[in-house]
Parts: sequence; structure tokens; C-alpha cells
Amino acid sequence: MKTRTLDEFYQAVATSGHRNLEAFLPPGISKEIGHFNVFSIHEVFQTFRETGQVAMPYNRRSYYKISFIQGHNRAEYADKTIEIESSALLFATPKIPYHWLPQDLEQAGYFCVFTEEFLLATQGGVVLDELPIFQAGAYPIFQLSEEESVQIELIFKKMHQELASDYVYKYDLIRAYLLELIHRGQKLQPLTAARHTSTARTSSLFVELLERQFPIESPHQPLPLRTAKDFADRLSIHVNSLNRALKTTTGKTTTDLISQRLIQEAKRLLKHTDWNISEIAYGLGFEEVAHFSNFFRKQTSWSPVSFRK
Repeated sequence: MKTRTLDEFYQAVATSGHRNLEAFLPPGISKEIGHFNVFSIHEVFQTFRETGQVAMPYNRRSYYKISFIQGHNRAEYADKTIEIESSALLFATPKIPYHWLPQDLEQAGYFCVFTEEFLLATQGGVVLDELPIFQAGAYPIFQLSEEESVQIELIFKKMHQELASDYVYKYDLIRAYLLELIHRGQKLQPLTAARHTSTARTSSLFVELLERQFPIESPHQPLPLRTAKDFADRLSIHVNSLNRALKTTTGKTTTDLISQRLIQEAKRLLKHTDWNISEIAYGLGFEEVAHFSNFFRKQTSWSPVSFRK
């Protein structure tokens, strides 16, 4: 289960539209810190429809995304599903899986994609995960009134127009528009008429979050999600609900599945890297080498050193 990168997103859009990749990249973006782009939903939706795709193909991302959606849609965010009848604003973070399913052929609005580095270039720097709207546990889908829709659409149009301009400081101005969009979203009330999805979807979301963390590419960045509570918090559900869903669909507890995946990755690192045992332990989220060694021996009957030989 692979996370879609920005490069893969652009490749998908370019392939569907039968155009060169460069046609979709903002002018001068390579000179900027981070990345930003804005699209018309109608144009992109029609492009993908020509290839027979029903849903927008970027529900799993390594980037942030804000969508101003006009039309009948179904949004699946974390373990919840909600029907959107008219205009809505959706904030998406790489940390939480979401899916947007158009329910009719009349789709309009805009969406923008950007990396955290893009806003870090603002004065003082903006850390996205510190903002309430992007934190775990948030449910950032907002139904918009007619007046709010006009205001939000105007911001997107300004970003779209500025992106095509030759103004030297256009990206600084776009950052200001993007921050305005974020702050307007944080002032809105999220949709609450959501229904919880099936145990099968909850299990699928857990597996997606678990697999996103692997393979580990550096021993200096420990796993962000390590315990059953970590995963439950990210999905905005109680840990008991997550355990029940996984027990029903897999026959195993959340902790069992996490341990199973940790052992799989530990074996790979021991056999195929030159990292020392301490580095492997830290990368897998163990603060003490002894804790990792005891965990590995309990799961495999081998010590890490013996297994590596």
C-alpha cells in the first residue's frame, strides 16, 4: 500500500490529459522552498473521466491538500463517511487517509496541493501539524453557506491567477492567500452528520497507517505511530473500537498486528542493512536496546545478534 507522491500525482494528471508533465508545473516553482499548485476541479475531473476513473486518484498523499468542492460527493475521512450535497471545504493531511467520491458528473471548485516546506518559508515559519485543523482527531470537512462559498472561491481564484502571473513575489502573496484559507477554515464549524464506517474499512485504514511507516529509511527518525492508542488517536476512535474491528476482521489484536509488522521490518533491517542494533532499535521506536532485544527474542526465539549472523 504505497503513498502517492507529488511526482506520481503529476504523472497521473499528465498521463490522463495526454500532455507533457511540464504543462502542469507552476512557473519558477523549482526556485522556491517547498511546492504549491492549484487546479480547477472541473478540468481535472473531466480529464480523469476520459480515462474511465470515477474517483480522484490522490486519496493517499505525501503532501497537504485543501479542496473547495461544489457538487454532490461522498467524503470518507478516517473512519467516518459523510454526504456533501453542495459546497464544502476539505482540509487533508498526509497523516490521515481520506477518499473523495463524486456522486454526480457536475463537479466544480478548486483544490490546491502544497508541502509543509512551502509554508515554512513564511515569516516565522508555519508548522502545519501545530495548526488545529491539521491535527489528529480533527474532522476538517466544512459545509459552506452561499456567502462563505463566494469568499472561499475568490481566494482560490486569486491563487490561480497569481500563479500564472509574472509578479516577482507571487509566491509570497500566494502564501498569504493560503494562510487566509487555513484561518477561514479554522473559524468554520465542521460537519457533524457523519456516520461511522464498517469494521472492514476501519481495519483497512489501520493497515494503511501502519504500512505508511515502512520501510524505515533512517535510524534517526523513530516511528510516529507505535502503540494501539497512537493509531486509535490518529483515526479519532476509541482504542477499544479499533481492537474490536481488527479482532473481527483479522482475528488479532491491534498490538499483535503492530508487533508482527515490527518484527518483519526488524528482520529486514538486520539482514539487509549495516545499521547497528542500537540504531535499528531506535528506528523501530524502542528507547532502550534491551527492550528491543527482549521483544525480538519473545517474538522469534532469537536474539537480534544471533538472527543477523
